[in-house]
Amino acid sequence: MNLWSRIQMFFNVKTTAALDRLEDPRETLAYGYTRQRELLREVKRGLVEVTTARNQLEQQAQKLRNQVPQLQEQAQRALAAGSEDLARLALQRKQGCLTELAKLEKQLADVAEEVRKLTEAERQCSQRLEMFRNRRDTLSAVYTAAEAQVQVNETLGSLSGQSAELGNAIERAEERISRMQARATALDSLIQSGSLTFWGNEDPIERELSEMSNQQAVEAELSQMKLALHSEPSPAPAQEQTTLATEYQKS
Repeated sequence: MNLWSRIQMFFNVKTTAALDRLEDPRETLAYGYTRQRELLREVKRGLVEVTTARNQLEQQAQKLRNQVPQLQEQAQRALAAGSEDLARLALQRKQGCLTELAKLEKQLADVAEEVRKLTEAERQCSQRLEMFRNRRDTLSAVYTAAEAQVQVNETLGSLSGQSAELGNAIERAEERISRMQARATALDSLIQSGSLTFWGNEDPIERELSEMSNQQAVEAELSQMKLALHSEPSPAPAQEQTTLATEYQKS
């Protein structure tokens, strides 16, 4: 296969695939049914026109049939009255009517055959139309069901992929929740054991009161130390210096 043939085949395949996607069999069936109905209407219209023409020919033929005995009677009366020429004229007109009647009867036979053919065609078209309608309804229902099944399967396929992703997301969420729960349990254990305290959560008023209490304790102890210092006798300056030097050496 040469390059050009391969290119043609490629475009034919693509075109066919595109047409398959665009073509809806239900629309095609509906169009075919419409065309069948139009054909049946045309056949019925033709049958009406031919039947009308046959009725007109039948009326003309009936007039000629009625004229034949009248002309025959007129010829007899003319001949009885002694007018041979008038009798001859009546007979000539009679023959003309018979000739025209023969032509009309032949036309009537042809038209009757045409009416029979059109009647049969109408019957067949009506039968085909009914069969086509039933077939159209069946195929449309089958195609609709198949289309719905395809859509459901595609949806299920999409849901299958999404379910896998959701499963992974749920697993990750469960893992994070487990880690968070473990961390919360560990922190709770540390808090209960006293290993972990939250100084930041201390009440600022309580903290201020504690500081005030500590300061008061310091001031009270300092006052006691001052009182004790003033109540003791003062040592001699030389002895005090000697004592301070000795304590400095010890230190």
